[in-house]
Amino acid sequence: MSHYDSLETRSAEARADWIATELPEQIARAQGLPGYAASLAGVSAGSVLSRADLAGLPVLRKSEIGKAQAAHPPLGGFAAADAGFEHIFQSPGPIYEPGRFGGDWWRMGRFLHAVGIGKGDIVQNCFGYHLTPAGMIFESGARAVGAAVIPAGTGQTELQARAAHDIGATAYAGTPDYLKLILDKAAEMGLPLKITKAAVGGGALFPSLRAEYAERGIACLQCYATADLGNIAYESPAQEGMIVDEGVIVEIVRPGTGDPVPDGEVGEVVVTTLNPDYPLIRFATGDLSAVLPGESPCGRSNMRIKGWMGRADQTTKIKGMFVRPEQVADLVARHAEVARARVIATREGEMDVMTVQIETDSSQPDAYADSIQQTLKLKGRVEIVAPGALPNDGKVIDDQRVYE
Repeated sequence: MSHYDSLETRSAEARADWIATELPEQIARAQGLPGYAASLAGVSAGSVLSRADLAGLPVLRKSEIGKAQAAHPPLGGFAAADAGFEHIFQSPGPIYEPGRFGGDWWRMGRFLHAVGIGKGDIVQNCFGYHLTPAGMIFESGARAVGAAVIPAGTGQTELQARAAHDIGATAYAGTPDYLKLILDKAAEMGLPLKITKAAVGGGALFPSLRAEYAERGIACLQCYATADLGNIAYESPAQEGMIVDEGVIVEIVRPGTGDPVPDGEVGEVVVTTLNPDYPLIRFATGDLSAVLPGESPCGRSNMRIKGWMGRADQTTKIKGMFVRPEQVADLVARHAEVARARVIATREGEMDVMTVQIETDSSQPDAYADSIQQTLKLKGRVEIVAPGALPNDGKVIDDQRVYE
């Protein structure tokens, strides 16, 4: 299959040169918005030329946008007041996200092209259209590749199966598991379907489910997208990780901080979008992932990530006190010889127990007791572990208590 455009296969040098042009302009745009007045004050936009340069800027969290929107509705000063957005969507929180009707604003066409969807296809779009942007995100992608759309939305599976049969849908867009319900209902009703392609997101695509779709003649690929950012990364037919979209810059940072982790280490996904309408600079998704080495065998040359690997917000209440990832990061920062730390919450009898595992060459656990109490506001057991001994899973707080 041909690639969507030449951006997907450009060299690392060409992509870096392009970022060095686009990124300073995006930082300058953000500095012109009230929402960034404090966080980007004093930053020289012309000095932010690369992913590495972004690490010196603060991380933007969704909670900050929510607070700003409550004080300055509807978008909290993170988009131009006169931008003239055609759509305003709502996500849980509530958080409000802007959208545009044309131009594949969320950059979903690249993913649908990778799935093989294009002119002549009819996409049964089973993402929600009510308040949330998912339905429009995928519809804009379908328009970008020249496919027709059945705006099916969610629910009413019997009607969905009938529509897929009567109209002759050739492709599906929606959550990974809902397609199976449609297929099973159509089989129950004796309605043969023509769906051979599936573009899914918004949930886990388990290998067994993908294999079942393949047995039914359906090639199923997944993307990683959010309401705020649009498409972040997507699978290609090679199915070797997710390729980062050309319109965003992705960093993987240690949870609770903005510090990039080494390639291959699990951390929080932080995204800077190059969308001029809605600049999000170092936006923390709250999701965990890791960078994969090398390039995809499909020829797409951008960085790859493993995909969604859990949530980074591991805030846990222990002995009635909240312990947050940023507190654990503060603990590590106080000791140059400490590589990583992990808080483990357990129960003994009816009492909470906090154990802090410290990755270091030191052999003196008592040396960390005061720092632990000062940063975590609790006393806890200290376990020294060898450098590299903690699992590479992105966890800095591991709640092992059983709540059932």
